[in-house]
Amino acid sequence: MPHVSIKAPVPGIGGLLATRPDTAQPLMLLAETLLRGPSPLSRGERELIAAYVSERNACRYCADSHGAFAAEQLDGGEELVKAVLTDPSTAPIDARLRALLQVADEVRAEVAPVSDEAVAAARAAGAQDADLHDTVLIAAAFCMYNRYVNGLGTELPADPGQHYRESARRIVTHGYLGQRA
Repeated sequence: MPHVSIKAPVPGIGGLLATRPDTAQPLMLLAETLLRGPSPLSRGERELIAAYVSERNACRYCADSHGAFAAEQLDGGEELVKAVLTDPSTAPIDARLRALLQVADEVRAEVAPVSDEAVAAARAAGAQDADLHDTVLIAAAFCMYNRYVNGLGTELPADPGQHYRESARRIVTHGYLGQRA
């Protein structure tokens, strides 16, 4: 049960956003910028980083929703996302993305500089400054989003499969600032 009154019976962050449109606007603009704006990382890769950080933070709503958004945009779909969320070291992804997920996990785990080893591994796998910048910022932002969703005790959808599939179609088509259901 949510710790605050929710104006709309929408699970996860959706109910919080509907309840506080003043904070919803900048939060959604940040998500749109990070996950759909210009970046050397594909939209699917950025959603996968968000899902991975959320999985590691035990934020079921964010892991499942962003996992669905990633699956909709990546070759390999749900199977690939499941493999990455289970163990990125054995998932069928390239070395660059694997190294960037390690960077994201370090950001998630501790408020400290990412280790020189993780940065070196990412650079050796082909990551450039913009890849590292965007990965760190996505990971940091999703720590905030995860704490917002979990901290206020939001609810999960009654029919997760349908909810996440519909959300994925909407986000992929219209983005985070587009049409809302």
